[in-house]
Amino acid sequence: MASTPLSKLAYQTLQQGKTIAGLAHKELSTKLMELMAPETVPKTEPVSSELLDELRRSMSALQERDWQDAEEGVYPVDLLFKAPWLDWASRYPLVWLDLPSTWDRRRDRNVRDLPDETEASIYPDYYLQNFHHQTDGYLSDHSAALYDLQVEILFNGTADAMRRRLLAPLKRGLRHFSDRSPSALRVLDVATGTGRMLQQIQRTLPHAELIGADLSAAYLRQANRWLNDSNDHLVQLVRSNAEQLPFKDHGLQAVTCVFLLHELPGDARQNVLNECCRVLEPGGVLVLADSVQLADSPQFDTALDNFRKVFHEPYYRDYISDDIETRLSDAGFDGIHAESHFMTRIWSAKKPLPIEV
Repeated sequence: MASTPLSKLAYQTLQQGKTIAGLAHKELSTKLMELMAPETVPKTEPVSSELLDELRRSMSALQERDWQDAEEGVYPVDLLFKAPWLDWASRYPLVWLDLPSTWDRRRDRNVRDLPDETEASIYPDYYLQNFHHQTDGYLSDHSAALYDLQVEILFNGTADAMRRRLLAPLKRGLRHFSDRSPSALRVLDVATGTGRMLQQIQRTLPHAELIGADLSAAYLRQANRWLNDSNDHLVQLVRSNAEQLPFKDHGLQAVTCVFLLHELPGDARQNVLNECCRVLEPGGVLVLADSVQLADSPQFDTALDNFRKVFHEPYYRDYISDDIETRLSDAGFDGIHAESHFMTRIWSAKKPLPIEV
């Protein structure tokens, strides 16, 4: 699809529609919770009109940047419209049917409500929780089937736009290897989940060798359905703890990681960054995306605190005060750059080249 005034209008209309749908869902589901399970309603801080205006401005700026990057050829324009709409529509009733069990977990403060067949010994303890109070945590096909739709609702239809902010720094970082064939580049997506980030990369770097690693077999099954059902190059999917990646030293040219760090305790956060540096070839690039933090987005203080109260995010308070730049430096990276887009912070960093003597 070529960039035209009509296609931009279509994109803006699509985004407005997703925003309205996300807001309507949250409004209705909150009213239903207040009616059916009032004891589970979280105590949040009121959101001021000034904060709402700032959130709207920030979201609008994100969407404008998303369009501009497509128009400038960072990624194809049709990627802005690529989503499994019919599949999501068929799964949407399940989101509503899932609410009563979510309320039960809230009321009982039960954050370890996981499938009976879960083999706990193969997962780190911090992983064995119902993040976001979601059914089965990250450990069932049911959870994996609903995850992408739930994230779209949470971010009012901007989740993919925020993910795509990784693509420009990823392409810039890979210029270091411009003397190589595009098919010789290996890109790893850590904690790939259902593979939505890899789908964006797949369309942007169609010849690169793509790899996704995640702890959840169920989420990897869903990722395989999204990623490997077309004529595009096959994506390799590997079940792995991000703290111990099963790849040799210096074997990858780029690593991406989206929305993982805020779900890790501090020591695991550092271990993951250390591993990302280890597997990268000198000159390779790491690009991270996660929640904005207090230091870079103090205007969203109330929104960040409310997010922690509404969703079970046990490490979020620590994360939003953490110094990710220092952690990246401690892991061995340099050339660290960060910028914020709506509710997402993007970091890019280089693995240094050897010092010549």
